[in-house]
Amino acid sequence: MIDIHSHILPSLDDGPETFEESIEMCRIAAEDGITTIVATPHSKDGVYEAESDSIVKSVKELNLRLKEAQIEVEILPGAELHLNETLVESLGNGEALTMNNNKKHILLELPFLFIPPGTDKLIGNLRSIGIIPIIAHAERITFFQRNNKTLEQLIKSGILVQITAQSLTGFFGSRERKCAEKLLKHKMVHFIASDAHSAVRRPPILSKAVEMASRITGKEEARALVFENPRQVISLQSETKQGT
Repeated sequence: MIDIHSHILPSLDDGPETFEESIEMCRIAAEDGITTIVATPHSKDGVYEAESDSIVKSVKELNLRLKEAQIEVEILPGAELHLNETLVESLGNGEALTMNNNKKHILLELPFLFIPPGTDKLIGNLRSIGIIPIIAHAERITFFQRNNKTLEQLIKSGILVQITAQSLTGFFGSRERKCAEKLLKHKMVHFIASDAHSAVRRPPILSKAVEMASRITGKEEARALVFENPRQVISLQSETKQGT
C-alpha cells in the first residue's frame, strides 16, 4: 500500500520528535503492508513552516536510516499545504513542495470549520498552472460533514479527495466516520491515507480502514484508494481511477 499523507519526519511539525520515533512508525507501517509513504509535514499554515529543503534533507536521512534498519519502506517528499493567498506563488518559486516533488499534485489543507470565499478561484488558479489539489481529510471538515454539495462541485472542477483511515475506524468520532462512509458511498473519495502523527495514538495503519471501505465499495474499489490511485500520484501521473 501507498500512504500519501503522513507526518513521519521528526521535528518539523506536530509529528515525531526524533528519528527513532520515525523509524518505529515506519516499522509499524511495514508490518501493515505499507511500502511507500509520502512525508507531508504541515507547511505554510502560520504555525509550522517546514521548508522544502528541510523536508527533502530529512527524507534522505530517514531513508538512509531505514535501509540500515532493514525496514522496507520508502519515504518520498511532500507537504500538507494550508490554503493561503500566496500558495500559487510559493509553488511557482519552489518554496512549497508538490507530492513527490512531481509538480503535479499538492496535499491541500482547508480550514476545519468553513470554506473561505475565493477557494474555488484559488483552485482554478492552481489547475491553470497544472497543479491538481488533493483535499486532505475531507471527512473531518465540518462544512463537508453538513453539506457535501460544495465538495461535489470542487471534485467536478478537478480536485481529488483524501479521507483518513482512523476516521473510518471511529477514532475521530461518529460524525467523521459517518461522513467518510457517506463520501465513499457517493463515489467522492480517491485516497485513503493515515495522516499518521505517532507510533501509538495516530499510527500509520491503513489495512483496517481498507477492510471497512471494502464493505461499502467492494474490494477492488477499496484497493484503488491505497494502491492504484496513490501510485499514479507518486509516479508523476495526473489521472487517477475513481476508487469508489
